[in-house]
Amino acid sequence: MKTSTLMRLALVGVAVSAMGACATRPVVDNTPPTPPAAPQYPTAPTTPVTGAPVGAVTPGSEQDFVVNIGDRVYFDLNMYQIRPEAFARLDAQAQWLQRYPQVTIRIEGNADERGTREYNLALAARRAESVRNYLVDRGIPAGRIDTISYGKERPIAEGSNEAAWARNRNAHTAIVSGAPR
Repeated sequence: MKTSTLMRLALVGVAVSAMGACATRPVVDNTPPTPPAAPQYPTAPTTPVTGAPVGAVTPGSEQDFVVNIGDRVYFDLNMYQIRPEAFARLDAQAQWLQRYPQVTIRIEGNADERGTREYNLALAARRAESVRNYLVDRGIPAGRIDTISYGKERPIAEGSNEAAWARNRNAHTAIVSGAPR
């Protein structure tokens, strides 16, 4: 009798173990919870090129041009071809200049500090001329656009490193006359 009781207990134990193995275990998700989204507040309209607030300055002013359009495009090392990412800014400049036909501009070509003075003056002149030609091709009369080369003489970024050099390789569109102050 003891053997049959032990046998029954053993069978009950095996049955309970078998049923426990078949039971599903809860899936535990260890991924952190997603934080709630930030509230969306209405924002002031911005320009498509620079993202600056519209209406923050006098329309047609030099500040309007600088803030809402952008007055500078950048070039690759030893290059004067306009980068594709500069096309949107130059197109916006052309549209702005068409809207304000009394404004005259000067394209100022610049280069980084590397290279000789003569080489950089010639390279910066080609950069300024590239921008001028782009704007003329978009309908801006050539008589409204002067160019000048500053070479490496007027850096906008201090330092002798790639970041400074990249900023100094540019063409700056300066308002000369015709814009309200």
